[in-house]
Amino acid sequence: MSDISWRLEIRHTSGYHYAGEVSSSYNEARVTPLSTHRQVTLETSVTVNPGVPTYRYWDYWGTLVDAFDVHVRHTELSVVGESVVETLSPETDRPVASWDDLCRPEVADSFSELLAPTARVPDLSHYDEMTDLLPRLAALSTPQAAVDGAVEWVRARLTYKKGSTEVTSTAADALTGGTGVCQDYTHLVLAVLRGIGIPARYVSGYLHPSSDASIGTTAIGESHAWVEAWAGEWWGVDPTHGRPVGERHVVVGRGRDYGDVAPLKGIYHGAPATTMNVSVELTRLA
Repeated sequence: MSDISWRLEIRHTSGYHYAGEVSSSYNEARVTPLSTHRQVTLETSVTVNPGVPTYRYWDYWGTLVDAFDVHVRHTELSVVGESVVETLSPETDRPVASWDDLCRPEVADSFSELLAPTARVPDLSHYDEMTDLLPRLAALSTPQAAVDGAVEWVRARLTYKKGSTEVTSTAADALTGGTGVCQDYTHLVLAVLRGIGIPARYVSGYLHPSSDASIGTTAIGESHAWVEAWAGEWWGVDPTHGRPVGERHVVVGRGRDYGDVAPLKGIYHGAPATTMNVSVELTRLA
């Protein structure tokens, strides 16, 4: 990979505080950035407290998972993912697929799972807002124009508001409530694109908050989400900010919706969780 733009150091800490003792838990962490044609992961580690070994595997969607079990009594669980990643500037050339290309049977077959409704991205075609929008986008000259139109519509339809939705919220919740965060923007764009036959997937990762970050300065960030649409090839767009995916974006995982790429999930036996703590620190190294 050439023309490296940024080098980022990322520290993602997440975990739970429990009301009492937990005797056992079974967990999966998805906090390790991928190496793709847009980025290279140079260093990575995942540390768990209580200290237990982890084993790694690639899930169905190509995300690297650190799985671990805890069988000692504990009142807190902490997972720290650390990595160094090199990224590229936004792509200037867009894919050139036509609507006819997307209608080919082999395309629908290959991407059937990324065209079908899911728990968080249901079929919204029966909503009043969609009865005009979907045909209008499908009538545009190219799928690329339709992606732009979908992002523009969602950005006009939603107001960014932290705390207005939950991780279990759906695209329908965002549509009816009119507010949300990056996860909701992404889910709603996915619903629109799949509704007009454009394969699209949920991307989980990180976004450095400053485009002019100084070398060596650490910024407080958070997990981020955006969309990759298929129009002859995969093409990333950030609907929350209305811009192409670029050097400040770091991909961790991809899937049908948030449920496929949650940074930390699992089951446990013991006292209920009282709080979940998450922090993300991003340092530009170059």
